[in-house]
Amino acid sequence: MSLRAHCRILALSALTGAVCLAGSAVARAGDFKGVVELFTSQGCSSCPPADAELARLDQSGEVLALSYHVDYWNYLGWADTLSSRSSTERQYGYAKTLGRKNVYTPQAVINGADHVNGADGAAIGAMLESQSSNGSGLTVEVEATLDADGLSIAVGHGKGKASIVAVYFDDITTVNIASGENAGRAITYHHSVRDMQTVGMWSGEAITLRLPKSVISAHPGRGCAILLQMVDEDGAPGRILGAAMIDPDEPV
Repeated sequence: MSLRAHCRILALSALTGAVCLAGSAVARAGDFKGVVELFTSQGCSSCPPADAELARLDQSGEVLALSYHVDYWNYLGWADTLSSRSSTERQYGYAKTLGRKNVYTPQAVINGADHVNGADGAAIGAMLESQSSNGSGLTVEVEATLDADGLSIAVGHGKGKASIVAVYFDDITTVNIASGENAGRAITYHHSVRDMQTVGMWSGEAITLRLPKSVISAHPGRGCAILLQMVDEDGAPGRILGAAMIDPDEPV
């Protein structure tokens, strides 16, 4: 019998626990309260407290936490080793959909719907609770199942249209910063995003996608988050309706 990795995340569910199992792999239990995306930089002296807050959120198991390292501070004496143009473009995309004229670090975008200072844990928690209460948080069931033959993504019934996006991340990375505003510090980063791809579309009806295992195996050692996310006509990211996660190094 083949080993199976099963990760079920129910947004606003009545279930009290979810499991993610792959043979003897440890489960990431519990439903996500929301998705927190931190835009950060190794060259930003204001960012380490936000990086620590994202680590706390990740370790709580209650939030899907993702870290995007932008590249627009790389000229300040230290080139962020995890930065990418695509992370910067994603942040500018959020600026468009959130009606902002500029970007900043550290910025935490909550469920793709609003933002706060990424170092302000109380504000992040309050926004997660507020969105959950008013229905603007995670509202659509997403399930990701990984086995030896491939990846299945099941998305429940809901309203609207959205993209199904796979987000690949490094679990934990410690970087010794030799110069710039954080010179001499060793900073540990959680869930640093390294790549993304749209793997499907959703139009409100319950669907199940069956994808080849290369969707995961092409990114060895990395975790994979599945986001159900609205986008505008230009592809700029918007509200996240549901999410699931497959941990790094789960056997298949």
